[in-house]
Amino acid sequence: MREHHRRSPKVPWDKDALQTLTSTTSGSPVPGRAAGHSPYGPGVRQYACGEAWVVAADGEYDMGSITPLREALETAARQYRKVVLDASAVTFADSTFLNVLLQAHRTGTLRVVAPSPQVRRLCEITGVDSVLDIRRTVEEAAAS
Repeated sequence: MREHHRRSPKVPWDKDALQTLTSTTSGSPVPGRAAGHSPYGPGVRQYACGEAWVVAADGEYDMGSITPLREALETAARQYRKVVLDASAVTFADSTFLNVLLQAHRTGTLRVVAPSPQVRRLCEITGVDSVLDIRRTVEEAAAS
């Protein structure tokens, strides 16, 4: 018998409230704050580590939930020479997630850190692990 993966219900955010959580008056992300994170959906934290910008993703990513991560990576790739994605807390990812990673990789220097077992397996099956720069720690990815 096949076990079904139960997803948490999604709660839509008020865009005005979300803006106060994710940006300063200058419009830049606030390190350590959630962008599009609710107790029921995926979350994205961002912060500087040396000369790199780190995007830490957690939760499940598919076509319906990828927007905060995609926007964070697109913005970071335009503004920083080195972008690090901490994928250790990603519990589910599909081809939408992989597409976002590949787009960010094409835009600039993207390093993926400590992918969760599910993400690592997805990268191995699709061959994306041979394209992306995968590292063990944020510090290692930021320093190299």
